[in-house]
Amino acid sequence: MGGPSHGITDETHAPTLRSWVASAEEPDTDFPIQNLPYGRFRSLNRAEPWRIGVAIGDQVLDLAGAASDGRWETDIATMLAPLAAGDLAALMSRPSSDRRRLRTALSRALRVDGGQQQRLAASLVPQAGAELSVPCRIGDYTDFYTGIHHATAVGKLFRPDNPLLPNYKHVPIGYHGRSSSIVVSGTSVRRPRGQQQAGSAAPTFGPSQGLDYELELGFLVGPGNGLGDPIPLDRAEEHLFGVVLLNDWSARDMQAWEYQPLGPFLSKNFATTISPWVVTMEALAPFRARLDRPPGDPRPLPYLDDDRDRASGAIDAELQVWLQTAVHRHAGKPGARVSSANAKEAAYWTPAQLIAHHTSGGCNLQPGDLLGSGTLSGPLPGQSGSLLELTRGGHEAIDLGDGQLRTFLADGDAVALRAHCSRPGARSIGFGPCVGKVAEAWP
Repeated sequence: MGGPSHGITDETHAPTLRSWVASAEEPDTDFPIQNLPYGRFRSLNRAEPWRIGVAIGDQVLDLAGAASDGRWETDIATMLAPLAAGDLAALMSRPSSDRRRLRTALSRALRVDGGQQQRLAASLVPQAGAELSVPCRIGDYTDFYTGIHHATAVGKLFRPDNPLLPNYKHVPIGYHGRSSSIVVSGTSVRRPRGQQQAGSAAPTFGPSQGLDYELELGFLVGPGNGLGDPIPLDRAEEHLFGVVLLNDWSARDMQAWEYQPLGPFLSKNFATTISPWVVTMEALAPFRARLDRPPGDPRPLPYLDDDRDRASGAIDAELQVWLQTAVHRHAGKPGARVSSANAKEAAYWTPAQLIAHHTSGGCNLQPGDLLGSGTLSGPLPGQSGSLLELTRGGHEAIDLGDGQLRTFLADGDAVALRAHCSRPGARSIGFGPCVGKVAEAWP
């Protein structure tokens, strides 16, 4: 597979690198040359084929144009061909050593001294003029529950004396979600309808009044494994391709009624929003972090425990949630930041542990499968990744300014997830937008 790669940096991460794409040099860009995430796009309002592009500054390097116009070694040209045809899975299925070679080739081509500016400048497309889609075919979606502070806060709402169930610190909890309703950032999300039940009254059917967001990271699988062939923890990183932001919308009133005994159903399957740009595991190498568990917590079972993963398996990413109401929008305001947290403090399990556990019983993962982290909340007030926590189950409204209060989402509200990674000695990178606006329920 090419050897474990998490935490290993190379020439593509050097903070001194400069790109001939001017906007990539802006200090606040999510997409400097040190990032180079992949996405699937076509020109806006034009009937043309989808292809894979690389975000650089406020531009997209069209890999269809780059494949034909650039100067590439044979193995790089071979990897670019399916990307030019819109097939990201072809790259995802390759060993990480191949993916690193392509990343290095693209990085060199986009550098000021790379000698390819004249060849590739015509292959730049402004992001503002691009239509973006879900970046790859997502065959299966599994949502985990790795956010221990979220699990504790929600548990206290329903089980004040025993917020965490006995298995939580021993096994990564997850369930299989609905892949067909995964949508890309910018897609409106229609308020779901379903059954709700209050107190001892008979259940009713109608639009959810408890619509919520969930701040998550989504991990996209790279090379798969055979049916019946577990992936050991020390090889699990080789099966991770990259990371997106993920909003797993939730209808809390419907969820409370339906989730026992088999878990959520209609309360979750109506929509999951992801960001369009896949930040690769290679790009995240400078931002890996130690996973520290509180003293006295049980050590994971051997199949989930590894010195290397313990030392650098977490991801140091600052996460934010912004909520823009119709009133904000009308006034030209971006909305209110309602929470912020850091992924390395929020998650109890690493992405590699999720892969190892998911396959430990013989499940076969495939390129493009999506693993959600579960809601990522910090330990402090204002770090909650859902309204369920921020409003204590809808009992304490939050103030969004301009006299606006919310317990759960109203029609017209837009939720924006943001994330960036920043460390001394490294160029900061971001994930791009993950935005969804609530549309009214079907009549």
